[in-house]
Amino acid sequence: QVHMVESGGGLAQPGDSLNLSCALSGRYFGNYYGGWFRQSPGKEREFVAIITPGGETTYYADAVKGRFTISKDNAENTLGLQMNNLKSDDTGVYYCAAAATRVNIMKGRADFWGQGTQVIVSS
Repeated sequence: QVHMVESGGGLAQPGDSLNLSCALSGRYFGNYYGGWFRQSPGKEREFVAIITPGGETTYYADAVKGRFTISKDNAENTLGLQMNNLKSDDTGVYYCAAAATRVNIMKGRADFWGQGTQVIVSS
């Protein structure tokens, strides 16, 4: 059995920080790209950040560049997303994902998905 479980979402005010975590079980995360996606109210699911299997390289959506940091701890089989200087537009459900190739994870064609964690940024 393979499971991905997100945690760390919640309610925040603009300018606050949140840290999301994702635990993978049933597979070794070191064999997969890790990614975060979000679905905001009234919008399609969108790419947020990607990290290579060994953690050497990261990719970010323009909307979060400079504010969010993706990380990977293969020894713990976990994926993280540090979100700083949150904005109201960051509101949405955040999903972690794992995929064997860069193309697939960039397209949202993940091998495994988490259940999602809600982030609400409001004053």
